[in-house]
Amino acid sequence: MHMGISIATGDITCDGSCAIVNAANSSLMGGGGVDGAIHRAGGRTILDECRLIRSERYPDGLPTGQAVATTAGSMPSRYVIHTVGPIYPGCGTRCDDLLGECYTNSLKVACELGCGSIAFPAISTGIYGFPRERAARVAYKAVCSFLDREKSEIKVIFVFHSAADRQLFEQAVEGV
Repeated sequence: MHMGISIATGDITCDGSCAIVNAANSSLMGGGGVDGAIHRAGGRTILDECRLIRSERYPDGLPTGQAVATTAGSMPSRYVIHTVGPIYPGCGTRCDDLLGECYTNSLKVACELGCGSIAFPAISTGIYGFPRERAARVAYKAVCSFLDREKSEIKVIFVFHSAADRQLFEQAVEGV
């Protein structure tokens, strides 16, 4: 495991990292899974900031692979970084690249905000259908590449809702 990366099991909305990542939909208006949990836990402030982002920067929705930040509302983190993962298999030959961009662009935003830590969920592996083992390898490679290339000391935590998902991730990235 890369030195800058750790793995945890728990509720990402309770994580105390400077930034947590939201596996958002392009509307940024909340939804199910991690997205809904973050909007519920953070409160109305997040939704209000997302509306502003939509009206000022992304009137047609946040493009897949891009990332934007809001405050974290009432959660212990300082920021929520919203990123839109690819819908599998509709992403075609770009699936891995688009998913990797979610992680890379979220890390870029966290560094621009001066964050020393960031927590990621498993992006696109829920309703968006990305195969979990493949997504784990893409995520891990993208994060390792960013940390090594940028010489970044940001602490990265992959937070999984269940022990089974955590174990799947650990097995998938073993030897990567």
